[in-house]
Amino acid sequence: MQEFRTTISDPKTGKSYNKTLNTDLFLGKRIKDKINGDDLGLKGYELELTGGSDKAGFAMRYDLSGIGRKKILAIKGTGLSKSKKRGINIRKTVKGNTVNQDIIQINLKVTKEGAKKMEEIFVVETKAEEAKAVQ
Repeated sequence: MQEFRTTISDPKTGKSYNKTLNTDLFLGKRIKDKINGDDLGLKGYELELTGGSDKAGFAMRYDLSGIGRKKILAIKGTGLSKSKKRGINIRKTVKGNTVNQDIIQINLKVTKEGAKKMEEIFVVETKAEEAKAVQ
């Protein structure tokens, strides 16, 4: 089982929620793939994979197919900070768009909501974690 740190963002509220998962569900998935929330403990939700980063911190890029790292010549987009000068090309190392064993952190976006609100689901988890920490 692979451990992933996921960041689930809700575009309606603008909030993000973090969750650590031990699952092989994400392996082989690509950016823009849909994931059933029932498999992650989010009943009725549908999520979209929007990106992530590998163990060395290199960002996944949607237009680079495969699982490897590549050095690309880019003007703008994922993995780049804003350029101060117009028309500057920068060679950056980025990760491919497919999730594999090296990916540590995954970004997800809610595309379909379930019966319970995200705030209710994640507040319950935080209270349970606080109770364990106190004991």
